[in-house]
Amino acid sequence: MVDVVDKATRSRMMSSIKSKNTKPERLVREHLHRAGFRYRLQVKNLPGKPDLVLPKYRAVICVHGCFWHAHRCDYFRLPASNRAFWTQKLGGNVVRDKLNAIRLRRLGWRLLVVWECAVRASTLSGSTALYRMATKWLRSSQESYLELRGNSGHAISGRRST
Repeated sequence: MVDVVDKATRSRMMSSIKSKNTKPERLVREHLHRAGFRYRLQVKNLPGKPDLVLPKYRAVICVHGCFWHAHRCDYFRLPASNRAFWTQKLGGNVVRDKLNAIRLRRLGWRLLVVWECAVRASTLSGSTALYRMATKWLRSSQESYLELRGNSGHAISGRRST
C-alpha cells in the first residue's frame, strides 16, 4: 500500500507523536489521583523511565500504547509500507520493555502495565473496572506484576505473573 502523504510529511507527523503525557496516561493518572494515590512521573534513574512511580507502594506503572509496543489487539496494525523497518523498530521496543520489566523487578519494584486498549475499553464502556483492579493491585503487596488489557468486548482482563 502506498502512503497517502509524502515522506517528509509522514516523518513530521510521526515525530510529533508524544511519548509522555499521552491521553491514556493522563486518564490513568487522573483516576489514581482521585483515589488518593500520589506518584512521581518519568523517574529517570529507574530502568525505562516508568510513566508513574509510587514509592510508598514500591510500584511502577507503565501505560503502553498498543501500536508503539506492538500489542496483539485490535488497535495494532503493522504498517504495510516499510515493513522491515517497522518490524525491527517495534520488535526492539518489545524487547526493551521486557528487559526493563526484569530490571525493575530485580530492583524490588512491582510492575503494573496498563495497555491503551484497556483504557479505551474502560472509557467506551464507562466502566471503572480498570481503575478498581489497578487500585486493588497497588494496595495489595502480594503480586509483583499485573498487566491490564482490553479485549474486543470492552472488558478488562488482567494477566498476573509472580
